[in-house]
Amino acid sequence: MEYVIEMNHITKKFGAFKANDDITLQVKKGEIHALLGENGAGKSTLMSVLFGLYQPEEGQIKMNGQEVKINNPNDANMLGIGMVHQHFKLVHNFTVLESIVLGHETVKNGVLKMEDARKKVMELSEKYKFKIDPDAYISDITVGMQQRVEILKMLYCDNEVLIFDEPTAVLTPQEVNELMKVMLQLVQEGKSIIFITHKLNEIKAVANRCSVLRKGKYIGTIDVAQTSKEEMSEMMVGRKVNFVIDKKEMNPGEPVLEVKNMTIHSKNKKDSVKNVSFSVRKGEILTIAGIDGNGQSELVYGITGLMPIDEGEIFLNQKNITKESIRQKCLDGLAHIPEDRHKDGLVLDYTLQENLVLQTYYTKEFQNRGFLKFDAIGQYAKKLIEQFDIRSAQGEDSMVRGMSGGNQQKAIIARELDRNPEIVIAVQPVRGLDVGAIEYIHKQLIAQRDSGKAVLLVSLELDEVMNVSDRILVMYEGEIVADLNPKNTTVEELGLYMAGAKRGVGYEA
Repeated sequence: MEYVIEMNHITKKFGAFKANDDITLQVKKGEIHALLGENGAGKSTLMSVLFGLYQPEEGQIKMNGQEVKINNPNDANMLGIGMVHQHFKLVHNFTVLESIVLGHETVKNGVLKMEDARKKVMELSEKYKFKIDPDAYISDITVGMQQRVEILKMLYCDNEVLIFDEPTAVLTPQEVNELMKVMLQLVQEGKSIIFITHKLNEIKAVANRCSVLRKGKYIGTIDVAQTSKEEMSEMMVGRKVNFVIDKKEMNPGEPVLEVKNMTIHSKNKKDSVKNVSFSVRKGEILTIAGIDGNGQSELVYGITGLMPIDEGEIFLNQKNITKESIRQKCLDGLAHIPEDRHKDGLVLDYTLQENLVLQTYYTKEFQNRGFLKFDAIGQYAKKLIEQFDIRSAQGEDSMVRGMSGGNQQKAIIARELDRNPEIVIAVQPVRGLDVGAIEYIHKQLIAQRDSGKAVLLVSLELDEVMNVSDRILVMYEGEIVADLNPKNTTVEELGLYMAGAKRGVGYEA
């Protein structure tokens, strides 16, 4: 049997840490081969070796039976290997078209020829129903759109082997379905796909075979159609995972957070947030559901102080915090797990221990007369790393940039929850995480609720919305259109509210 890609006995070390330990991966032509593993299992590292971003200490790579040397991404592209990275590699002040042709420009007499490129890009966009605007700037388009640009970059180069690194981590359920259709279409056209993920539903939906990694080691390759989700999750985590969330009946108390008549104007004609009022009570998980881009992000930015609000007031334990600084809101008891962990949650070029004290470094515990107490910070970081199972190559001294997405997320959650806040605002807290990490974070949020704290969850994952919530508010075009009890609501019904086809009692237009 000839394989399009063979990675034989690959070992990749970072110092003493083995990210990949003697891994063999074989991908057949025209298949979707899933690569499954927990956050930090070594999936992205292995694919970075295949794409030429890293050089392995041991092992060889074959393509169509021939050994190949891949020293950098240009070599990979020459061989027809393309990669969509988990954290997109796009230039924010470039247009969509410029981003796609970057590195593959057509130049005539020293002048950039974009007409042909534009034509090819639009044909590809049409073919895969991507509906992109070639002249929009990367900084102005949604994350889902950025992903489409990354895929178009690969297709523009006519790559034959396509690596998708956690492609659905930042997409809405609708976008995920679209992407799955595109992947199946690409395979029908004879391309081969390596699909890095830890979402078992997606593997079941599109993958032919699946190779499992755990803590840098190869566990085995399975036929997807013959293997249940439970078996796959056990292979991945090394233990049984509970897919059903256990939580006791809620007993809500007084309102902790109250938002009254909040309005945020936007650049276009429609307001991002339109006269929104609600409250979150002690001992309650209130979830804001909606399709991405319906004002959820702006609402959270307004509450947390990342964006000024134009009208309305915000109260925390009856104290008006509308005009307070972000630090003061945190001191008053507000914790924020942001949507974009890289932009708003972490300083990527700081170490893990520095990131863990971003909210508290100025307290007496960690500084004396303006000088930081590094020993105290190190001890505190070690405690949180153990408590929240944060995995990284160099422990508290690891650069956060080099950590997996899941472990970066755990670091934020550890930092925010350890402050014992009154309310936790968690925006898509399990985006891009594996089943073990999701289970863990949901338990953390439920523990907050059970200890009498308030939790405001913003999620695009319908399973999460239905399972974790005590109460659901649906946002559509900047307004709250329904207040639902998850026990009395079906997923289909929730979808109708999210799409704006239906409004709840008391929210009629």
